[in-house]
Amino acid sequence: MVVKLTRRAFAGGGLAIAASGGMPRVPAFAGCVPERSRLALRGVSLSGAEFGERMPGVYGQDYIYPGADDISAVARLGFNSVRLPFRWERLAPELSGDFSGEEWRRLAETVDFAERAGLRVILDVHNYAGRKVVADGYSAEHKIGSRMVPAAAFVDFWGGLATRCNAWPNLVFGLMNEPFGIAPEAWLSIANGAIARIRAVGSRHLILVPGIAYTGAHSWHASGNGAMAGIIDPQDNFAIEVHQYLDADSSGTRAQVVSTTIGAERIEAFQEWARGRGLRAYLGEFAAGSDALGRSAIIDLVAEIERNPDVWIGWAAWAAGPWWPSDYIFRIDGSGVPNLYTRTLSELARGKVKCETSR
Repeated sequence: MVVKLTRRAFAGGGLAIAASGGMPRVPAFAGCVPERSRLALRGVSLSGAEFGERMPGVYGQDYIYPGADDISAVARLGFNSVRLPFRWERLAPELSGDFSGEEWRRLAETVDFAERAGLRVILDVHNYAGRKVVADGYSAEHKIGSRMVPAAAFVDFWGGLATRCNAWPNLVFGLMNEPFGIAPEAWLSIANGAIARIRAVGSRHLILVPGIAYTGAHSWHASGNGAMAGIIDPQDNFAIEVHQYLDADSSGTRAQVVSTTIGAERIEAFQEWARGRGLRAYLGEFAAGSDALGRSAIIDLVAEIERNPDVWIGWAAWAAGPWWPSDYIFRIDGSGVPNLYTRTLSELARGKVKCETSR
């Protein structure tokens, strides 16, 4: 099997730009979260189906879908949702072509497992605003909107996927994971086209819409993502998805966090931007090392989100899944004796974390 050891192996290891800025923040609740979470989505990314560089790849060798045991472990930890990453090329090997029957069966079976376990599923097209194509033997990545991957192909893909998902009204559609290498105005047009098609086929599902530049909350303004205020949804049932890591450059490649309050500091400007426009938001990825500093930083970040429910609809931590090695820095493990990172997230999902400090 092939294991992805970093989050952005598919994106060539590109790093986001750190931009925390401002004065150090002293949180009003100083490490407190409500005993009972108010947010609708409290979950984890459940990896496996997005693994592997070969496309479409060999199932069980290049990639894997989480099984019933993996899903049950997430539910036992107290999470109420899973973000399920998968690759566009595997579900639709040819642009604007039919879906792979075998791959659709795997995806649908995973959704069924999760729903039976009481978990809401976020379908995450984990492609960074690009894909590989049959025309060149899947040898290179091509951005959406290019000659090789026209925007219409992405729109067609989402129309086909949404049509097939009407049997699961509680699904959430994650439009695209961490777009990069594309202009904000171009991405806005592509996203609006996909949303229009999703609604045209009768879907009323919640849609999560990212910005460009890996959709980092910390770099939202610097990346030109203010353009995402132009999202048009006839159902008005969408939220802006951002990601935020807590290491020095916000890349999520190191376990060490900058400080206990860095997460809340980095999302603050985005949060105010969303609030000022009446937009909802979803924190689709975040993580920290499995140590005392990481625990405090995660608690503080989730506390900030939980006490701003006028903006946030929920969060998903990175990452659970059957193929993460035991020494992966952000491994969420519900088997055996969970590490501190897992225990902290489980407590947050259950609303069991109270005040840890006072200052």
